[in-house]
Amino acid sequence: EVQLVESGGGLVQAGGSLRLSCAASGFRFDDYAIGWFRQAPGKEREGVSCISNVDGSTYYADSVKGRFTISRDNAKNTVDLQMNSLKPEDTAVYYCNANIQAYNYWGQGTQVTVSS
Repeated sequence: EVQLVESGGGLVQAGGSLRLSCAASGFRFDDYAIGWFRQAPGKEREGVSCISNVDGSTYYADSVKGRFTISRDNAKNTVDLQMNSLKPEDTAVYYCNANIQAYNYWGQGTQVTVSS
């Protein structure tokens, strides 16, 4: 059974940092890219960042470039998202994602709240 479990969310002041972690199980982690998405109240879910399984290449949404860093540890089956210089507009539920054989798997999400 594919499982993605996010952790590390919380309440932080603007300008602060948080580190999210996604722990994966139930599939060959090395074979798949992993992404982070977020959904703010009243808004659609949007892609934040993803990391390739092939060469470790990364993608970032324009809104987080230069502030967020994604990394993966294939030995631990984890993907982390280091979030620095947080802004109130980063407030959202953050989800880990794996697209496996054309099916999207999601974690339960972790809440990030940035106060001004």
